[in-house]
Amino acid sequence: MRFNVRGGGNKRLFLSAPERIPESLKRGTMLFRLRSLVIPLAAILAVSVNAQSKASDPWVVYEGTEGPGRGKHIVLVSGDEEYRSEEALPQLAKMLAKHHGFKCSVLFAVDDTGTIDPNRLDNLPGLELLKNADLMIIATRFRNLPDDQMKHLVDYLDSGRPVIGMRTATHAFKIPKSSPYAKYSFDSKEKGYEGGFGKQILGETWVNHHGKHGKQSTRGMTAQGEESNPILRGIPDGTIWGATDVYTVHLPLPGDSKPVVMGAVLEGMNATDKPVDGKVNEPMMPVAWVKTYPSTSGKPGRVFTTTMGASQDLVSEGTRRMLVNAAYWAMGLEDKIDGKRSVDLVGTFEPSPFKVGGFRKGLKPADFEKLD
Repeated sequence: MRFNVRGGGNKRLFLSAPERIPESLKRGTMLFRLRSLVIPLAAILAVSVNAQSKASDPWVVYEGTEGPGRGKHIVLVSGDEEYRSEEALPQLAKMLAKHHGFKCSVLFAVDDTGTIDPNRLDNLPGLELLKNADLMIIATRFRNLPDDQMKHLVDYLDSGRPVIGMRTATHAFKIPKSSPYAKYSFDSKEKGYEGGFGKQILGETWVNHHGKHGKQSTRGMTAQGEESNPILRGIPDGTIWGATDVYTVHLPLPGDSKPVVMGAVLEGMNATDKPVDGKVNEPMMPVAWVKTYPSTSGKPGRVFTTTMGASQDLVSEGTRRMLVNAAYWAMGLEDKIDGKRSVDLVGTFEPSPFKVGGFRKGLKPADFEKLD
């Protein structure tokens, strides 16, 4: 006698035997024994099916361990063609989960097979997870998402919940005028929503490179008067660094924006390089700032924006701590920032150099599942 599973999507448990079932199996005792075998096997199969379904989701979830963030859910949205947000955000999520207790879900741009493809501009599944999120961290570039996906993000913004924008999030969307969500495009000219999501939510849209792209890196310096800002707690001045160059922003930043970190353009691509002499650093551009945005709920949403944030930037402890501290601040947990809790990298982290099309081919979200 043997048990088999048939199915496709609907798996069935059935009993087969090379011969007909003996009459003795019809007796009550034997039926009881048979049922006692079938029920636990069915339960095992159900668990297996559920596990397979979870593994097939085109996103990853890191359940938080103990820490100040326990009970809070962060959704991290990757999807850019150049700066390897598909590598940076899983690592940031692992740090937030393992060292600080936050539950973190990381979303990816994927193709029709569920393989990560940052060049796929119109598919970013899992945005429905924002419905129960306490914070959205976004690092997308020039996305043009279908209406049903975009709606989840807009509903989140309408609720006035906090946002952290990293690097290319200033130009997160490139949406045609025919779309009902056209005003969120980086080049929006809609009255009252000029500059789209980047300008209106984060404080700036795409302007230009201020440092020389790929040749001059960035040192973050404390903005004047921000020495006691909780986002900078535990970060010695000048220890924020990124391989990415400084972005140009229009000064002053809009609304209630307040610069927190200024970006010194460095002569080269090492953290120890000297700042460039001359006007490029006079004045320095803000590379991190805070602000609020108005929402239809009437609740102002907290925002932290940084034009840093490529995967390579996370090799700097100061940059990692800035991002982690910003997550606490955005959710109103600044009293929990002690500046000492670990921001160590989790597991092996070898970030790819930033380059358009330079993503690692053939990876699926499940390849990032392990929380070391």
